[in-house]
Amino acid sequence: MITLRQLRYLQALAKYRHFGRAAEACSITQPALSMQIRELEKLLGVQLVERRPNEVTFTDLGAEVARRAERLLAEARDLTDFARHRARLLSGRLQLGIIPSLAPYVLPRILPILHKRHPELRIDLRETQTRALVDELNHGKLDAVMLALPAGGSEIETMALFDDPFMLAVPAADPRPERTRVSASDIDPERLILLEEGHCLRDQALSYCAGARGDASMGLGATSLATVMQMVANGYGVTLVPRVAVDVEVRDNRVKLLRFKEPAPGRTIGLAWRKTSPRKVDFVALGHVVTEAVANEIDYRLAQA
Repeated sequence: MITLRQLRYLQALAKYRHFGRAAEACSITQPALSMQIRELEKLLGVQLVERRPNEVTFTDLGAEVARRAERLLAEARDLTDFARHRARLLSGRLQLGIIPSLAPYVLPRILPILHKRHPELRIDLRETQTRALVDELNHGKLDAVMLALPAGGSEIETMALFDDPFMLAVPAADPRPERTRVSASDIDPERLILLEEGHCLRDQALSYCAGARGDASMGLGATSLATVMQMVANGYGVTLVPRVAVDVEVRDNRVKLLRFKEPAPGRTIGLAWRKTSPRKVDFVALGHVVTEAVANEIDYRLAQA
């Protein structure tokens, strides 16, 4: 009989492509992991991997078995969640993914509320780019993900949380007064500073700017929004900054903000989870906390601007 333990070992081997590193990740010895993989091959009657001195190559059949094993392990985790959390809202362990252009600005607002209202909840955070988060969500490595919508995939369910409009950050020496309303045509692509490739915020900004100019090959790339803002403060260019980040990133008097003409660019922030997850009620409750803590504040600040 195939065991979940064997499938977890196979999943680790598929991830690391090395018996030693996979064994270390599973907290067992290399011979023990190798023996379990051989036992799995024996039970299935097929060869799953080609063993080489310094690497592991999966056979075509082995790669498909590994993909199916990931789905089975995700369903097993969902079953465990169903049993553990059906009677208690937002309790136990919740593996939450969040994109870097949200994490520093949203988490400080929602974590204290969650800690106060749901003290039995333990959140394990994973901060990385959208593509990796969605992949890990699909494979059951994360329970839910906070990101910019849409989050593609027929197996994913989403909940919109709040709209996050963009503003144009320019050096304080820019001659335009703060009451000025700008559009994409007012942005010099040669001076546009954005996050590096892979960040959805970069793609959203480029989509808006390129839509007016017909040119998507613009913008320098930086690794964090904090770095981008320092470049703006020092006069190297301009950038689009999401409203949710303004209170943290725009505290330098060398930077000023300009509002966009309507229709203004922006993004919709949402929560995503697997449709098969039994914890939808938890995710909806989490979404309401985020909306309460973040969306209302954004609406208030914009009304005051």
